[in-house]
Amino acid sequence: MAPPTDRDILPDTIKPINYDLSLFNLDLGGSWGYDGLLKIDSEVKSDTKELVINAKHLEIKNAQVFVKNGTSPVTSSSDISYDKKNERATIKFSENIPAGNAIIAIEYKGTINNNMAGFYRSKYKPTVTPAAGVPTDGEVHYMFSTQFEACEARRAFPCFDEPNLKASFEFEVEIPDDLVALSNMPEKNVTKGSKDGLKKVAFEKTPAMSTYLAAWAIGDFEYVEAFTERKYNGKNLPVRVYTTRGLKDQGKFALEHAHKIIDYFSEIFGIDYPLPKSDLLAVHEFAMGAMENWGLVTYRTTAVLYDEGKSDAKFKNRVAYVVAHELAHQWFGNLVTMDWWNELWLNEGFATWVGWLAIDHLHPEWKVWSQFVAEGYQQALQLDSLRASHPIEVPVRNALEVDQIFDQISYLKGSSVIRMLSNHLGQDVFLKGVGDYLRAHAYGNARTNDLWAALSAASGQDVLAFMDPWIRKIGFPVVTVAEEPGQISIRQERFLSTGDVKTEENETTWWVPVGLKTGTPPKVEHSALTSKEDTVRNVDDSFYKINADQSGFYRTNYPPPRLVKLGENQDLLSTEDKIGLLGDATALAVSGHGTTPALLALLEGFQKERSYLVWQAIAGSLAKVRSVFASNKEISSALKKFTLKLVSPAAESVGWDFPTDEEWLTGQSRKLLLAAAAGAGHEAIIAEGKKKFAAWKSGDQKAIHQDLRGVIFNLAVANGGQEEFDAVKAEFLRTTSVDGKEIVIQALGRSKNYDNAISLLEFVTSNAVPPQDAHSGIIAVAANTETRKAAWQFTKSNWAHVYERLGGTSVVIDRWIKNGLVNYSDTEIRDDIADFFKDKETGSFSRSLVIISDTITGNANYKKRDEAQLLEWLKAHSYA
Repeated sequence: MAPPTDRDILPDTIKPINYDLSLFNLDLGGSWGYDGLLKIDSEVKSDTKELVINAKHLEIKNAQVFVKNGTSPVTSSSDISYDKKNERATIKFSENIPAGNAIIAIEYKGTINNNMAGFYRSKYKPTVTPAAGVPTDGEVHYMFSTQFEACEARRAFPCFDEPNLKASFEFEVEIPDDLVALSNMPEKNVTKGSKDGLKKVAFEKTPAMSTYLAAWAIGDFEYVEAFTERKYNGKNLPVRVYTTRGLKDQGKFALEHAHKIIDYFSEIFGIDYPLPKSDLLAVHEFAMGAMENWGLVTYRTTAVLYDEGKSDAKFKNRVAYVVAHELAHQWFGNLVTMDWWNELWLNEGFATWVGWLAIDHLHPEWKVWSQFVAEGYQQALQLDSLRASHPIEVPVRNALEVDQIFDQISYLKGSSVIRMLSNHLGQDVFLKGVGDYLRAHAYGNARTNDLWAALSAASGQDVLAFMDPWIRKIGFPVVTVAEEPGQISIRQERFLSTGDVKTEENETTWWVPVGLKTGTPPKVEHSALTSKEDTVRNVDDSFYKINADQSGFYRTNYPPPRLVKLGENQDLLSTEDKIGLLGDATALAVSGHGTTPALLALLEGFQKERSYLVWQAIAGSLAKVRSVFASNKEISSALKKFTLKLVSPAAESVGWDFPTDEEWLTGQSRKLLLAAAAGAGHEAIIAEGKKKFAAWKSGDQKAIHQDLRGVIFNLAVANGGQEEFDAVKAEFLRTTSVDGKEIVIQALGRSKNYDNAISLLEFVTSNAVPPQDAHSGIIAVAANTETRKAAWQFTKSNWAHVYERLGGTSVVIDRWIKNGLVNYSDTEIRDDIADFFKDKETGSFSRSLVIISDTITGNANYKKRDEAQLLEWLKAHSYA
């Protein structure tokens, strides 16, 4: 079969079968260099004199080719050249490499970098005395690990760095005697090193896998261990959480979940976990949340560690979910891998959905599907409502472009349409199809249509026909409802947040599950809208809602009187229904399909709401409106009063105390409601928070409950002066809590002082804060309507410094830009951003710049359109 022409890929003359990699002469703490010897067992299709292979920041010293079992090389390298732009090396040989089986032996030099990509080093401050062999620089010590997705394995060793060029791996590394080495597979043996004080650690051979899933780590590690309850090949599998010395107890919460999740996935997929062990490693500097390396999953510390005595309880939910997401990849992504990066969503969308499925199984009391609708689903709709969005399956010619599609479309829209499909087919049928797909393509690669074929066979339905537009077309529909006695007419068109869909942008007809909930008590009738317009009959005029439980990925536009009625019939709505209703009303106000007064009238009806997840949706709606109209002081003040009236009863009712054995969701409600009331100026809550802060500042560490650090630090900084700002900033260096630094940065962003905002941005881009955490600072400043302009002014004035500090990893600089500059409602700032970046290198965040421009345009249009009528409504209802 000819290679695809829509991909910029390596020549297919030579393909890898097995990598045998040995690393030695690691200069830990000096030049950070190392030597590598790589033997690639290869299949050579036809005689050739050259090898083109991926390599980045590597120096290839020489290469030789041996035939299988031969002791003398048949040819050696005569010339080595590098294509830095495409990250490739071309090795020319003096004689032909004969067709057939060959071993290519490459000697090279590499560097352990500090860019959180490839084979890299992480700084940390140890909590206990570390092993003598740990490299150190004053108070700072180092651990070493890898991050190869998407195209960074080539930074660590020369390789065929494409997902469908799978090969097995054998790995060996020489390290100091008192350090620990980990890799994808268990240790095979440990032997004496080349000199005293060193040892060689070799690992078992992996199954065939993509280069981006290879992994190793070196450090002063310790672990907590558990075993699966199910047996695999007659044995209970060891599951371990590794940390640097002194932190292992904080891995127990993740460990409790990990071994149960492995058993759960083995059961629901009908395929046993494929490797002989599962390790989870906490990495101190990490650009993403986690990485699903097969058998050795790596995590940002806040995504895997939890300190029962010090951590905020919200991190329980995060840790459990991220552990489940990464373990889902061990099957979906690792056992079966997408054929090429355009189908990244196959990995990420599925792992997101099934990660939540596992947490719902383990923690039904958390109501995670309501959380998914409130968070993931709404974020996906928000991004996908922009012209700057992209299809779930997006063309990727050059793999170096792929980092920017690790976004809410691939993860959250992907998982939302999978949830929609699973709900339609039935979860058992859906999972049977998934299991069939995994068995059919195990240890290989697959495409989206392979999944649809397996699901079609399992369900007896033509899944491809109704899912194809959801995957390959941009956007989603808004379904507009018109009422007639006993029936409704429904019409679909593409939804844009700017509300100005052009004819050529409205050509897609989606398969839309209607999910009519109607009657008293309500029942759900399933049908689908498969044309632009249709009529739904047997509708009870007293109550109906479409898109029951928000399982379909679309917005619904009701006639204004119906929206009011739905607000009055909350007892007939599920939590997901309420969240969907609020999300839709907010988005429709922004786009002009609805109005802000209609949204506020709906919100007024939720004063007695009990659900944390509904309050989360309410808070999100209010934050959007308050953000867009922040520059109008009269409206801003009135919206504050509106918020205060809405949240005060619930905030006063929930109180400050955390009873023993309280439900997790109730604790989350307390934080949200107290924070919302304080943000709206609730005098008694602010006074109590200040009192607790003063006691804490005076040395009483127990004055603030661990779950209320964010609430109290936020209100103290927001309602205080320099003294409060400095006291919270000092906590950054002092805290030993895994989540403490993140909480501090977010609180510092609440200062109403512009100079403090600049000071915070200087701080998070300094060496005092790891690059991975810098974006927390700009998010906090950008969310603060008093100091928001500092986010752009600082970025513009200090661009060289910001880029140097954060640009080493595309994910980190993209996050800074995307999260920091998207909240404006001013077209002058939009144009200034575009003008500033037009002559800059923006390859790693070009997509985000378009998203920013689209979002600001939509915000500005919304503000201009609704400002007068919003003020009029607020005055008429005595808020202004």
